[in-house]
Amino acid sequence: MLKTILTIVFVLICVALTVIVLLQEGKSSGLGSISGMADSYWGKNKARSMEGNLEKFTKFAAAAVLLLALVLNVIW
Repeated sequence: MLKTILTIVFVLICVALTVIVLLQEGKSSGLGSISGMADSYWGKNKARSMEGNLEKFTKFAAAAVLLLALVLNVIW
């Protein structure tokens, strides 16, 4: 029973992690970074923006995937 619940949670976190990674913007800013556009308002306050929240969730979801993969490997 526990193995089934953990497997379902693992699959849901994997799908959520995939969606979150695909929602994030690319790191290359194109020509804007050459002319100094990288230091705009959104660049300085990135931690409070939606992009910053997506990055935080990505870190937590990746750690959860690794932890659940290890736990499921031991239980399996």
